[in-house]
Amino acid sequence: MSRSIYPSIVTLVPKSMATERPPSSVVATRRTTAANNMSALEARVSLIFALASQTTSVSQRLLADLATETAKYVFPKRFESRNLEEALMSVPDLETVRFKVLTRNDQYEIRELEPYFVAETTMPGKYGFDLNGASQSFNVLAEYLFGKNTLNETMEMTTPVLTRKTQSEGVAMDMTTPVITKKLEDEDKWKMSFVMPSKYGSNLPLPKNCAVTIKEVPGRTVAVVAFSGFVSDEDVISRESRLRNSLKNDSQYKVKSGASVEVAQYNPPFTLPFTRRNEISLEVERKQE
Repeated sequence: MSRSIYPSIVTLVPKSMATERPPSSVVATRRTTAANNMSALEARVSLIFALASQTTSVSQRLLADLATETAKYVFPKRFESRNLEEALMSVPDLETVRFKVLTRNDQYEIRELEPYFVAETTMPGKYGFDLNGASQSFNVLAEYLFGKNTLNETMEMTTPVLTRKTQSEGVAMDMTTPVITKKLEDEDKWKMSFVMPSKYGSNLPLPKNCAVTIKEVPGRTVAVVAFSGFVSDEDVISRESRLRNSLKNDSQYKVKSGASVEVAQYNPPFTLPFTRRNEISLEVERKQE
């Protein structure tokens, strides 16, 4: 039996060509890097979705707030009417000074007002219903209401805007909501005031503008006449005179000594004149038996 003359062939592969497994530390590093890259990507994607969700939520909340605020003007409330003129009047569905009607007749009604707080400022000029002066004063008070205060807090609007003239000794200003204008007769100046939301009570933020002051107005009894249209100084003088004359014949109430007229305006400027509600009032007291 013959043997092969060919020796066994052994294939030698160079070490550089051989397949080598990387060390476990290198594998772990690569896996960690890949995981980190995925984690960073996932974090960015999550952040994008979170921001989108938050934006949607804020947008929905803003739209809801806008719809709520718009509804207060689109679907206003109405006071009890004494005549056709009052039946056409409407007021925004905003917070106002709380009151109770004590008596009512064809010419006026007697109300008992609850206490409230106001923010007020002195108006420039000699008139309470001068457009330029009223706008300046309104803006000063609006800045306080919408965040120019020590808490940087935006407060809710109330109604109506009040314009009032008072005795020079400084009778506390009273009546309804946000804006009041009162006249200091000796100085020939008027005061405009915003009635503050009742939820704050005496804990109102302080104004940053020294032209704005905060006051508490005590409860009082007033005689009120409502009228529509836009308000002028001449109109106020005429209506105040008629109200004073009417109260002379009242068997229960009389004008309180030193009382001055106060005007309440309930509606924003864009309201049609015949649907606007304005009121003039005088503080009254019961007649002695």
